[in-house]
Amino acid sequence: MIAFIFPGQGAQKVGMGKALADAHPICQQTFQEADAALGEPLSRIIFEGPEDQLTLTENTQPAILTVSIAAYRLLESRGIKPAFVAGHSLGEYSANVAAGTFSFADALRLVRRRGRFMQEAVPVGEGAMAAIIGLEADAVAQACAEAANGQVVVPANLNGGGQVVIAGARDAVARASEKAKTMGARRSIPLPVSAPFHCALMQPAQDRLAPELRAVAAHDPRVPVIANVDAEPKRDRAAAIDALVRQVSAPVRWEAVVQRLASEGVTTYVEVGPGTALSGMVKRIHREAAVLNIDKPDDLTAIESRLHV
Repeated sequence: MIAFIFPGQGAQKVGMGKALADAHPICQQTFQEADAALGEPLSRIIFEGPEDQLTLTENTQPAILTVSIAAYRLLESRGIKPAFVAGHSLGEYSANVAAGTFSFADALRLVRRRGRFMQEAVPVGEGAMAAIIGLEADAVAQACAEAANGQVVVPANLNGGGQVVIAGARDAVARASEKAKTMGARRSIPLPVSAPFHCALMQPAQDRLAPELRAVAAHDPRVPVIANVDAEPKRDRAAAIDALVRQVSAPVRWEAVVQRLASEGVTTYVEVGPGTALSGMVKRIHREAAVLNIDKPDDLTAIESRLHV
């Protein structure tokens, strides 16, 4: 049984998706659709940069969504379809497009606003995120609680395999990172992000995004979407949309998402979109699974031969 998994912010790089667009008209068309939906040449920023434009959150989010949906449509055109879909943070929007919950054009507009609202929720420089390596999630939560001193700092991405990303106020994240090291963490790595995602500081962004999400034309997903917020399959449009609303300020429970997919009988994961970050996480969580990825033309050949399409 196959699950498609879709990457989130951090997977972006200048030039991503260009080889797919050059090789496959269905991918080229997807980039053209994105430009039309947003009324600006997003594809030029994706293919050519400059990098500082691509890494602006309000560009990064629609850019990664576009590359992911281009790759998804290519797989679908070859008859490769998933039994389940899931995505990491922003990737849950790609998953919902693949499942037919809402249109690609609507998703582009939603994630552009999501990026803008998240950026505006906390002034640049006041928030931070850091990856804590080699410490269990419960211990990381304890380190955050002990280091908070009245500020926000919490586990934001429960990625499994001994990796937990924390988010919150800049100074509190620094204190929690040091505390985690005294508790046995191997490393703490500050992340180059422009805002502290998936924590209570994002509540203003969630409040602004909620009415936009609830106003979008939505349908029941064709295949279940395993949501970040609770690792439960969303099979109707109201549940799928509600999960996206709650996701803004709630932690990404990625380890639980993969465990849920495994319990549903998934044996093959295809990471659809730029990079291989999720593939590495899945290998640590569901060790016996087959893990494939597609973000360039050669990958399609490997997937087709592996899946005997």
